[in-house]
Amino acid sequence: MGVFEIFLTGVGLAMDAFAASVCRGLSMKKINYRHALIIALMFGGFQALMPLIGWALGKTFEGYISAFSPWVAFILLSYIGGKMLFDGIRGEGECESCGCEGLRLKQLFGMAIATSIDALAVGVSFGVSGVRIVSSITIIGVTTFFIALLGVVIGNRFGERYNKKATVAGGVILVAIGIKILAESFFN
Repeated sequence: MGVFEIFLTGVGLAMDAFAASVCRGLSMKKINYRHALIIALMFGGFQALMPLIGWALGKTFEGYISAFSPWVAFILLSYIGGKMLFDGIRGEGECESCGCEGLRLKQLFGMAIATSIDALAVGVSFGVSGVRIVSSITIIGVTTFFIALLGVVIGNRFGERYNKKATVAGGVILVAIGIKILAESFFN
């Protein structure tokens, strides 16, 4: 697999992180660049870490990981997205669900894991096919970092005008990502 193919793989893997980052940006009343960098680092870091773990696990556990990971991603994203939907519909502050003023690291950690589980399976395929792992995870991590950072900024620009609806939209996005991951697992 060449550098361009790894980059395209990174872009594909980063789309879930992009949507989740848009959700995070939606809930910020005013963009906090320090928080945006932390969000981007968390998503980029997990998108790099998961293929490394998958690569290390290798061919031995490929069947278990491939079968199980869509369900874990679906459950985590649906829970986080469902809570956001519930909070948004009830009219509770966006800070409760997305951390607009404060950064909720525990929630961000869960979102980063949920959006990078598919990267674990990609890492298993890297291990089986002999891909250079250090350069691959670097490309994937850096790509995801910039895409997630862009997502926070885009989400914030949109969210400045639609504060209350932003939490509902973010919840819908996360639930949709979970459903997409699960549905793709049935068709692959």
